[in-house]
Amino acid sequence: MSEALRKLLKEGNAPQHNTAITPHVGVLTLHFQLYGCEDLKAKRKVFTPLRAVWGKEPDLAVAETADLEALDCATWTIAALGTSSQQITQRLDQVEKAIQEKVDAAILDIHREIL
Repeated sequence: MSEALRKLLKEGNAPQHNTAITPHVGVLTLHFQLYGCEDLKAKRKVFTPLRAVWGKEPDLAVAETADLEALDCATWTIAALGTSSQQITQRLDQVEKAIQEKVDAAILDIHREIL
């Protein structure tokens, strides 16, 4: 810690942040039906774009959350972080549309929640 910061803390003049930022979280869960996957390697290959594209986005977290060993179905969850519910909703709409275009699997069920 620098000497100037120590002095400020000692004097009680530390900078005050009165504005609180409340992050909003959106969760999108997609349940997929798969056809023709003979092993888990083939299943992982179908969902490579999920991790490769959206897994590297700074505001998203992507994970397979259920049906890990099943060859005929998969459940993936995408969590999005933002500053407003509207921003999260728009982002999840964008991700959902892109997933429908890039992932070669039928989507059986979509569940969305804004926290």
